[in-house]
Amino acid sequence: MPKVTLFTQTGSKVGDIELNESIFGIEPNNSVLFEAIIMQRASLRQGTHKVKTRSEVAGGGRKPWRQKGTGRARQGSIRSPQWRGGGTVFGPTPRSYSYKLPKKVRRLAIKSALSAKVLEDNVLVLENLVFEAPKTKEFAAVLKGLSIETKTLIVTDGLDEKVALSARNIPGVTVVEANGLNVLDVVSHNKLILTKSAVQKVEEVLA
Repeated sequence: MPKVTLFTQTGSKVGDIELNESIFGIEPNNSVLFEAIIMQRASLRQGTHKVKTRSEVAGGGRKPWRQKGTGRARQGSIRSPQWRGGGTVFGPTPRSYSYKLPKKVRRLAIKSALSAKVLEDNVLVLENLVFEAPKTKEFAAVLKGLSIETKTLIVTDGLDEKVALSARNIPGVTVVEANGLNVLDVVSHNKLILTKSAVQKVEEVLA
C-alpha cells in the first residue's frame, strides 16, 4: 500500500499514513485522464457565441432590382449571405458543449489522477486544518511550514468557510471539498494536500 507522510498544521512530521491501493496506488491510465480533462474543459465553455442569419440582419425588405432586364444576376434581398453586411450561413449559435463520460470511466480517471500525484511524491496529508478565524497570514504560515511554494490544491472533508476564506487571496491555492474533488483540479495543481478526514471520505466514495 502506498504511504505518504502525515504532517501537523505547523509542518511537523508525525509519522506515515497508508493510502488505499485501489485508489492511490493504481497505474495511471493516461488516455482516460485525457478524456476526463477534455470533458471537464468542454463543460466549462459558455457557448454564448451567436451570429445573425439573413432573417435577423436589419434591412433588406425590398428587392434590390427587378428580376429581369437589368443584365445583372437576380437578387431578392441585400441581406443575402453573398452581400456585404448580409447574414451569416451556418454560423455558431448558442449551445451547450457539455457531455458525460460513463461513471466507471470517470472513477478510473480520478483514481489515475490521484495515483499519478502519489507516484510523483506530490501528496501531503495533514492531521487537521483548523483556523479560529479567517486569516490569510495563518494559512500562508501553514504553507511555509510545509515548504510549499507552488500551485496547491487543498482538499477538506467538508465546507469550512474559515479555511476557504483564509486561502482565497493566496495565488495558486485552491480549496475544495472531498465531494467536489475532480480530475481537472488535481492535474492543474502541482501539489495535493488532503486532511486525514478528507482521505477517509475520498476512500469511502471511490473504494
